[in-house]
Amino acid sequence: MEFAKYQGLGNDFVILDGRSVPPMDPHATPMRQLCDRRLGIGADGVILALPPQQGGHLRMRIFNGDGSEPEMCGNGIRCLARFVADQDQGAYPDTLTIETMAGPMRTSLQDQGQVTVDMGEPHLEPAAIPTTLGVGARQVVAERLLVAGQVLEVTAVGMGNPHAVVPVADVDQVDLEQLGSALETHPAFPNRTNVHFLQVLGDQQLRLRTWERGVGPTMACGTGACAALVAAHLLGLSHRKAQVSLPGGTLTIDWRHDNHIFMTGPAQRTFVGHVVLDQLLEAAATPPSPNQEGTAPSGATTVPDGRQARVPGAQPAAEEEAPGEVEAAAYAQTMSFLANTSLDKMLELAANSLAERTRRRGGPPVPLPGEPAPDQDHHGH
Repeated sequence: MEFAKYQGLGNDFVILDGRSVPPMDPHATPMRQLCDRRLGIGADGVILALPPQQGGHLRMRIFNGDGSEPEMCGNGIRCLARFVADQDQGAYPDTLTIETMAGPMRTSLQDQGQVTVDMGEPHLEPAAIPTTLGVGARQVVAERLLVAGQVLEVTAVGMGNPHAVVPVADVDQVDLEQLGSALETHPAFPNRTNVHFLQVLGDQQLRLRTWERGVGPTMACGTGACAALVAAHLLGLSHRKAQVSLPGGTLTIDWRHDNHIFMTGPAQRTFVGHVVLDQLLEAAATPPSPNQEGTAPSGATTVPDGRQARVPGAQPAAEEEAPGEVEAAAYAQTMSFLANTSLDKMLELAANSLAERTRRRGGPPVPLPGEPAPDQDHHGH
């Protein structure tokens, strides 16, 4: 299967084009393996470009690195818009309507690789986010919540997906691994949540660190930047338009007076290639060997910036049954042998095997361990 790799502020995605091929089954596609940075292509998520169902130009489905399916992704939809422009070279207008699980989104190509997205209106009511915080209130602003032994003031915003924004004095001092993972799965957020720690640098300059739901720490989060701007404005910390700085770069977020949020930021193709899904599934079912650490994936080949590469790879033999189970058993047997056999014994077995194979082929005799070397004539034959 052909794929393209795109990134927006370091938030990277594998994009698979399913618009003109038979519909792919997302549940049969190894999303987690595609995202694996050692055994697959490597990405924060996988985006499927699909035929529209509600009158748009195309439809987007996105899957996180853990295989879960979020409703929406701001960096991802910018990458998809740029992918369509690169792929179809003028077949589509510069402004697209892309159908998502969070509703239709309009994207517009700008100069210098920038893409603007009308992200729609933020959801502020607790049930729409969803969260159990602030029940009965119109907004969830500065709600105190005990997280991993610390009391955090959380402002919750829905952007088609849930976000929890926590203002802090310095985002660099936050234990993102501990607090991000704990808040993502907190019972106050029944669908889990994206987590953002917000540092205010000025009324038009915000800084953000993100723990993305189903992914972990990411370089950027487009919907999160929108949610952070909304939260900062509700808290009286910023104007309705600001630059949001993330580890991967800067997004411009504009919460306009019609209540729509517009996000502008870059999207860039990094490489394209082919991936053999059967091999990837087989590799996923096989325990890694001791020397597999850091090796290139067997099912994918990538070439930088637009050049293509093919992976020849043999397909699984038709007569093989349950290859993953067979290989797992062989792996276990091999590891048991290595754990219970001394080095001297291994060398003896190897020498015996060589001698026996040589004798069967009718070659010159090879001494077994402990045997004297065979006589040689004066020519050394």
